[in-house]
Amino acid sequence: MNIDHRTVLVTGGSGFIGSNFIRFLLDRYPGVQVLNLDKLTYAGNPENLRDVEQDPRYRFVKGDICDATVVEEIFETHRPEILVNFAAESHVDRSIGDPDEFIRTDVFGAYRLLEAARKFGLGKFIQISTDEVYGSIESGKFSEGDPLMPTNPYAASKAGADRLAYSYARTYELPVIISRASNNFGPYQYPEKLIPLFVTNAIDDQPLPLYGDGKNVRDWLHAADHCDAVCFLIEHGTDGEAYNIAAGNERENIGITRMILASLGKPESLITPVKDRQAHDRRYALDWSKIRNLGWSPRYTGDAGFRKGLQETVQWYREHEAWWRPLKSGEFLEYYKRHYRMELSNN
Repeated sequence: MNIDHRTVLVTGGSGFIGSNFIRFLLDRYPGVQVLNLDKLTYAGNPENLRDVEQDPRYRFVKGDICDATVVEEIFETHRPEILVNFAAESHVDRSIGDPDEFIRTDVFGAYRLLEAARKFGLGKFIQISTDEVYGSIESGKFSEGDPLMPTNPYAASKAGADRLAYSYARTYELPVIISRASNNFGPYQYPEKLIPLFVTNAIDDQPLPLYGDGKNVRDWLHAADHCDAVCFLIEHGTDGEAYNIAAGNERENIGITRMILASLGKPESLITPVKDRQAHDRRYALDWSKIRNLGWSPRYTGDAGFRKGLQETVQWYREHEAWWRPLKSGEFLEYYKRHYRMELSNN
């Protein structure tokens, strides 16, 4: 399905990846119309899209994807042809402490969207899943046909939504595509996640709380590559299929941490080991040959590509302190102190 001159409903569009995706759509497709439905929870930030809010092709709707009235009103009024569901609670640590909202938003919210898509008709439904639905793998890589074995409430909630979307594709022939991406990084990421937390802490000479021995491995995908891959799947993917999205950038957390410190000229003495997370998956790795064989490839790949992307990300946070400093105060500060059992000054 061609994206240009279509109406695209992006749920969770004020979050990290959602806001990058909306900006990506507006930059690439001059005829697109974009609707952003976002509840604006703590990680949904209107500042993420301040630069596009006056664009006549963009419209924001504040609302909860779990609210059938809100969702159906959008479908009735705007008749979106494509829906990309980024809306989700996404922080593993928070899901361990309070899983209720994760199940509600990630599973029941997806159900509400799928029902509206079935009722009103939709050209394409993209369910944004995650590599975490597979669980951990010691060697090799997960392919799309491997069983889903989530090990924490967040991953389980995403697996539930993933399979629910698949069931609508099979039962109701809804044109659903499921994407499972590896760990994302880039601008506008809420500073509770590893890279933005460590970058912003290091800027302020604050401790970097590294779980366990720091040797947990993740495959890092730049948000711009993720956005490009989702658009590629809308236009070239097969309905009813799942696709892994990755970039071949496997790194240990300790390695990422040292790269961040080196890029900022900060000492490694800032690294502060903390008690490991419960059920902390050791390694995620995806086989993304399925989408690669269709013709998609990432920009930020290989050692040079990853280092370039990380350096650009670090520089973005250095240049946008006005964006992240308000976020790292109040509730965030109290959560940080409580979760990591360490002090963090409110600079």
